[in-house]
Amino acid sequence: EVQLQASGGGLVQAGGSLRLSCTTSGFNFADYAIAWFRQAPGKEREGVSLISTSDGTTRYADSVKGRFTISSDVAENTVYLQMNSLKPEDTAVYYCAAVRFWVGVLVHPFSREYDYWGQGTQVTVSS
Repeated sequence: EVQLQASGGGLVQAGGSLRLSCTTSGFNFADYAIAWFRQAPGKEREGVSLISTSDGTTRYADSVKGRFTISSDVAENTVYLQMNSLKPEDTAVYYCAAVRFWVGVLVHPFSREYDYWGQGTQVTVSS
């Protein structure tokens, strides 16, 4: 059974930090890219960051570049999202998702169909 378990969300003040974790099982981690998406109330879901677990190549949405860092631990089948300098507009439910990797994933990382999704974790940034 494929599972993606997102955790680490919470309430933080603006300027603070959080680290999200996406723990996976049930598929070959190294064959997939893992992405973080978020959805704020009344807004469409948007891609935040992606990592190719095989070689560590990353992609970021412009809105989080320089503030968020994605990383992976192949031994633990886990992807992390370190979020620094958080802003109230980062408030959303954050989801992790997996897509079988090929080079095309890096071209349009967030506008494609993903194979597996986890449940969300709430991030709330107060002003």
